Amino acid sequence: MICIKARGEVLRDNISVQAKNNLELARLAREWRTMTAMVEIYCRDHHHASGRCAECEQFLDYANVRLERCHFGAEKPVCAKCPVHCYQRERREQVRVTMRYAGPRMLWRHPVLSLRHWLDGLRKAPAA
Repeated sequence: MICIKARGEVLRDNISVQAKNNLELARLAREWRTMTAMVEIYCRDHHHASGRCAECEQFLDYANVRLERCHFGAEKPVCAKCPVHCYQRERREQVRVTMRYAGPRMLWRHPVLSLRHWLDGLRKAPAA
């Protein structure tokens, strides 16, 4: 009985770790979908491309690397509240311009992502 109980506790711990990892992956995946949606709105209206232009595709590749390497993981705050500036200066300006333009338009094109991003903005930023 003790071995089974001990195994059960270990199993429950593994399940809770797996559930936490799935939540972390879901949070970062949503962050990625939000960034992609904003870039697509910006690119469509400014670069008149069907799909994404090469410049916006390069930017999304860069943003993906930054998101994968974020040391906050699922606790990552929205970029505006982040204590660590992981983007290069030029890319940071590009993000600011893109988000300023696409943010209000997200309400019409992707209302759920927009709401979730707004709610994520209410989270406290972790200490650097």
